[in-house]
Amino acid sequence: MSSSPTWRLAPGQRLAHRCHDGECVLFNDLTGDTHLLDQSAFDLLEVLRAAPQTALALLALDGGDAASDPALLDDLTALLDDLAALELIEALPC
Repeated sequence: MSSSPTWRLAPGQRLAHRCHDGECVLFNDLTGDTHLLDQSAFDLLEVLRAAPQTALALLALDGGDAASDPALLDDLTALLDDLAALELIEALPC
């Protein structure tokens, strides 16, 4: 079984944003694109700005438990993959 990657905010991302009513417009410093994210996705980016984290550590920070509800980890992993595809975050090299 492979270990879970550690995720970090992509170097160069400043998270220039505006949030209102649970939605955030975010400028991607690396691609020049603008993204509409929900508040929870933006909050995840803020956590990763503070320090790199694994998906399991992120889940624990939010009070979740992958053992009792594996769907939570699946959802978080999908969100991390989506944010990586937008070049907002990246997995640290092993």
